[in-house]
Amino acid sequence: MRLVKAGAQLAAGDYTVDLPWRPRPFTGTVDVRRAIHEFERGATIVLQALHIAHAPVAEFARSLEQELREPVQVNAYYTPPAAQGLPVHHDTHDVFVLQTAGEKRWRVYAPVFELPLRSQRYRPEMGGPGRPLLDVTVRPGDTLYVPRGWLHEALTSESDSLHLTVGVNVHTWLDAFRAALDECADELAFRRSAVGSPDDLVDALERRLGAGDVERRREERLVRTRRPVLADAFDQLREVEALGLETAVERRPTVLARLSRGEQDAVLLQFEDVELRFPARVREELEYAASAAAPFAPADLPGRLDEAGRLVLVRRLVLEGFLRIVARDG
Repeated sequence: MRLVKAGAQLAAGDYTVDLPWRPRPFTGTVDVRRAIHEFERGATIVLQALHIAHAPVAEFARSLEQELREPVQVNAYYTPPAAQGLPVHHDTHDVFVLQTAGEKRWRVYAPVFELPLRSQRYRPEMGGPGRPLLDVTVRPGDTLYVPRGWLHEALTSESDSLHLTVGVNVHTWLDAFRAALDECADELAFRRSAVGSPDDLVDALERRLGAGDVERRREERLVRTRRPVLADAFDQLREVEALGLETAVERRPTVLARLSRGEQDAVLLQFEDVELRFPARVREELEYAASAAAPFAPADLPGRLDEAGRLVLVRRLVLEGFLRIVARDG
């Protein structure tokens, strides 16, 4: 968490303490009384990265990623009455504001710098806001969409305000070109000294920018960078010992995965920070498990695996967090 007030971030030492402990002290621990005091004086409490730290929000964020196929991040902002946490600014990602308690007045202005990248944060010298294009008060249950780069500010009224900010980090053409260029490291010509004409190199780069290649790299990046959502991991460890041929399992709804072909016809299953390699003979079983829209049992798997092989495969997919058990035998 952090505290901000009128655009300035308070020093962590203003509201945290170090607690002596063995073998190491706990550093930067929130001093609740001091944090409340700063809140009373107008500071906004920002709970950061709830898509990582809070299981219900993590599941919600992952459901959005399933739909949008873009990375999502979530912060919460708790602002006291008659206060402003941040001054006029733009975000470098698209934003959905989900008001959960209290009210907040939002003023949205046209961008002065279109479609900023992460390194292009708002600075006053870019230009000040003109007349607001939107001046609206959001209340519990309301949603406000603020596109990337649009200037905005928010103020509370007579009540506290709590809202979630859902940030969507879209894959840009700059990202696509960089990813394609990284793949060019396999080509000798790109590793030579930068002398002479680059025409041939530009053509080689262009060949890697087809729609299919761009989509593949974007999907790989999304799948590879998602963190696991495993709130029931210990329950699954207990359940997997009793796994049988008729035990109902399902693909975790929070898993974004990619099934592809590896070297020597191996089958690669990529999800989150995991890459599993299987022999080509289990492709049919893996495709079924990866695409199943409803619970199934190991006995339901197609393919040539015998009963013992099906149990081994499903057990591993449960232990790796790709599948989860939803019911036990009997």
